[in-house]
Amino acid sequence: MTLKELRKNCKLTQKEAANVVQMPLRTYISYESDEKNSDQIKLEGIKDRLMEYAAKDTSILKDKVLLITGGTGSFGHAVVDRFLDTEIKEIRILSRDEKKQDDMRKLYNNSKLKFYIGDVRNLDSIIDAFKGVDYVFSAAALKQVPSCEFYPMEAVRTNVIGSDNVITACVRNHVKKAIFLSTDKAAYPINAMGISKALMEKNVIARSRQLLEGDTILCLTRYGNVMASRGSVIPLFLNQIHEGKPITITNPDMTRFMMTLDDAVDLVLYAFEHGEQGDLFVQKAPAATIDVLAKAIIELTGSKTGISYIGTRHGEKLFETLVTQEEMLKAVDLGNFFCVKADNRDLNYDKYFSKGNKKLNLGESYTSHNTVRLDVKGMKELLKKLELFGGPVRQHD
Repeated sequence: MTLKELRKNCKLTQKEAANVVQMPLRTYISYESDEKNSDQIKLEGIKDRLMEYAAKDTSILKDKVLLITGGTGSFGHAVVDRFLDTEIKEIRILSRDEKKQDDMRKLYNNSKLKFYIGDVRNLDSIIDAFKGVDYVFSAAALKQVPSCEFYPMEAVRTNVIGSDNVITACVRNHVKKAIFLSTDKAAYPINAMGISKALMEKNVIARSRQLLEGDTILCLTRYGNVMASRGSVIPLFLNQIHEGKPITITNPDMTRFMMTLDDAVDLVLYAFEHGEQGDLFVQKAPAATIDVLAKAIIELTGSKTGISYIGTRHGEKLFETLVTQEEMLKAVDLGNFFCVKADNRDLNYDKYFSKGNKKLNLGESYTSHNTVRLDVKGMKELLKKLELFGGPVRQHD
């Protein structure tokens, strides 16, 4: 995408774009008018800043009704924080826990926030909540790797059947677009949680092929560990320190992608703004070893409790993959994001292939081992953005 096309997608004048990227108007115009002969590194930086602006543009939901499944969780709170005070018409929170809904209702105390009790496992319990909805962010899921290992069918019922019910509710109620949240554990999955999310992805893409023009657009986002979200290790580490206990680490050499909740919201909004039927979006993210993460937290807190190594838990990987080798063959590099387009061939493969096709040369997967790696200093700078230090961590459930 050219710089001019990107600017127009952001609905910005050249002067507004220059202000967004913080450069003189004349300089910005020179980059837009002659990309080929411009400084390519600076040009990519300009494009990256414009894409970040597009992801944070709150006008895209003006006068619209948004529904979030599993909306009492960390992601739902982050979306509400971002959009409740904008010109959005209504945000609907759909979940099955009345206590968490009541806590959230009291916290925000805003008439634009509506609450619906329902379980995505039961289509009849959720379908009416989708009436009059423009857009859906589907975040309801079982996410804990060890518990899903012991109860894999529960993961199937929520992550696979539940997401399918959300699709049906969207289509029947003429929702314009639905974004389904997935995880890096769905790429080359080895645990029940990742397998259930991988099947969810496959089903979203399969059902997207069956839809007609004008039906709900179904898109996917896949991201790594969201820092300080429910069940993540950072709140665990901080609470252990607060209680005077050592930080518990399974394997210090494990690497994990590091994303903030704002990053997760930006990724979903980017998919919402740019996604076409069956698209899968991935945001590029830095990674760190668990050892680096622990040491950064210890330095920031001044803790003297140390680290305890407890061994790998059920279903854990050494590193995570956000885009597989096979997906990288068709992934579109969008600067800060990858977009993996859906394979929309049908089962009549003879129409697409003839004998003697050359063997595909697979590229390299995009993993937490080969992305930008944070050291302790870099990890500390990222952690400071979370504003979590100074007492026990309170997580959104």
